[in-house]
Amino acid sequence: MAPTPLELSTLGHRIRHQRVAHGFTLDELGEIVGVAGSQLSLIENGKREPKLSLLQAIAGATGVEVTELLSTEPPNRRAALEIELERAQASPVFRQLGVAPVKVTKSMADETIESVLGLHRELQRRESEAIATPEEARRANTEQRLRMREIGNYLPDIERLAEKQLKSAGHVSGALTHRTVSIMAEKLGFELLYVNDLPHSTRSVTDLENGRIYLPPASIPGGHGLRSMALQAMAHRLLGHRRPTDYADFLQQRLEINYYAACCLMPETASVAFLQQAKKDRNLAVEDFRDAFGTTHESAGMRLTNLATQHLGIKLHFLRVDGSGAISRVYENDDLPLPMDVTGAVDGQIACRRFSARAAFSEQNRTTEHYQYTDTPAGTFWCSTQTGTTSAGEFSITVGVPFDDARWFRGRETQKRATSTCPDETCCRRPPSEVTQRWSGKAWPSARVHMQMFSPLPRGAFPGVDDNEVYSFLERHV
Repeated sequence: MAPTPLELSTLGHRIRHQRVAHGFTLDELGEIVGVAGSQLSLIENGKREPKLSLLQAIAGATGVEVTELLSTEPPNRRAALEIELERAQASPVFRQLGVAPVKVTKSMADETIESVLGLHRELQRRESEAIATPEEARRANTEQRLRMREIGNYLPDIERLAEKQLKSAGHVSGALTHRTVSIMAEKLGFELLYVNDLPHSTRSVTDLENGRIYLPPASIPGGHGLRSMALQAMAHRLLGHRRPTDYADFLQQRLEINYYAACCLMPETASVAFLQQAKKDRNLAVEDFRDAFGTTHESAGMRLTNLATQHLGIKLHFLRVDGSGAISRVYENDDLPLPMDVTGAVDGQIACRRFSARAAFSEQNRTTEHYQYTDTPAGTFWCSTQTGTTSAGEFSITVGVPFDDARWFRGRETQKRATSTCPDETCCRRPPSEVTQRWSGKAWPSARVHMQMFSPLPRGAFPGVDDNEVYSFLERHV
């Protein structure tokens, strides 16, 4: 295998170090070992690989072993600085700047090289913070959604890991208790601590050195319970996660810890048995699945997407839509027509007004599921929708299937039916021509500006997390 540029550079510095230490010029050492001084200069500058016979001659002339010349350690501090600078200036991060590299000369002070290296280190640090533009983040999210669609949203390795951890903690059946979650943490060497002063940018903080997982004293809005947060924190360790290298890596880790927590709260074996019986009874319902395991409606709906295709042979879709109609969470493998931007992203797009996910907001009774058939260009779909409210506003959770699979679900007898031709704008986005003629040029709405339009995408290896807050928090509790 050919040596790398870094290895050649280190070798060249070690040869130069020995030559200078013995008082040889390039021509003098070249004459001793039988090559021109210019050829020796190319070797010392890492531009040419020497033959083994030449290395042996140089070693003999300078009184060292060949192995010493081949050492991967720079011979001195100056050489280490030059090698690090050479490596930094060869990096893609630096090259894409289009800036000419600094040429190191004998007269250049070590302090000058260190100063330039400081700039390179800061450049690399900023690059490694996984900063992503909104477009990059949306593309990463879309790529992840499509990957999960291809595998039916099912991750068997994490399913097995969760069942193993539950068995080790003595969990047999029923809802997962806080006590069992604590036992699972203890077996990993962690203690769960509930505190009032978590950094505002975090949901939990794990102290790896002292074996502590810090959690808030009560559930946060949105249905994320303490059990789920603790399980997610443990999942990072169990799944061998490292500091995220980019935004896509961050998203993948988040997906995996959420998946693990869902597997623990709704274990595969028990969940599949429950769902298969419900299918046999033609009485599948998200609300029953939810209540059987003591989770939220959203968690049960998402868990159904993990298991339905793999174990029930049912393709389906899941939507979480906010009060404005924007899709905030989505999964589908049943070809439901969804709105997309030019990158293929669905998140943030406005769902069709005809979909049950939006129509349910106008229902009087919001404590039960609402059912609807919707005719679309891709066929007819049946769905069930449950609405809810958080401090951020109202939302709906929808799980649906193609028409033929509605026979397995409670609510299939509904008479409510709608027609959607989206993405055709005449469906629900473009006002009727007579209304447009009546009001065009006669209305001046004052737009509600979403402040997130002006907020930069959260930066950092853990986007949006303030390291200063986290470290100050750990200092207080250590």
